[in-house]
Amino acid sequence: MPSTKNIQQLMSEQTDYFRIGISVDCVIFGFDNNELKVLLIKSDLEEFRDQWSLLGDLVRPDENLDSAPYRVLRERTGLEDVFLEQVSSFGDVNRHPAGRVITVAYYSLVNIRDHDLKLEHNQLHWHPVNEISTLAFDHKKIVDTCIRQLQSRIDDHPIVFNMLPQKFSLRELQSLYEAILGQKLDRRNFRKKFFHMEWLVDAN
Repeated sequence: MPSTKNIQQLMSEQTDYFRIGISVDCVIFGFDNNELKVLLIKSDLEEFRDQWSLLGDLVRPDENLDSAPYRVLRERTGLEDVFLEQVSSFGDVNRHPAGRVITVAYYSLVNIRDHDLKLEHNQLHWHPVNEISTLAFDHKKIVDTCIRQLQSRIDDHPIVFNMLPQKFSLRELQSLYEAILGQKLDRRNFRKKFFHMEWLVDAN
């Protein structure tokens, strides 16, 4: 007859063996001066002194996974009720100097000028994505993954409008698409494409 385990034994084994933390990291995209930008903060770990990193935190014991990034945004930036989408998990064994930490990445799209972010107080800064070469932890890999996810979504989902004011020109919209895709687009074809969609209302 196979042996059975009670809850206390199982929890004891998990505590001894599965010492793994779960965190969330938020890739906050904005669009300014015809550039796609990401919001970064200086790392507070000695191992990554003076390096920029994403906004993130461990998931609390009493917190649902998808609630954690909203808390991070609210506490660190004051952002609430923003677009947020889960992208992927990152679990390389040595990705965190404090031990085994698996992180789940989310990206958010915000209109920089619409939000009064707590930048100076929290040492936050907007960085053009094409100027980012290295980041703390594996955050450069996370940013690159989120950019690819965003690129794959913008043709079929009207999510990029979260980064624009309520009224904008087609030139501004094309500049945003070019910044996300990293390439120039034909003006005539771009306009033709969007005139056939029901995403826009002509404000004259």
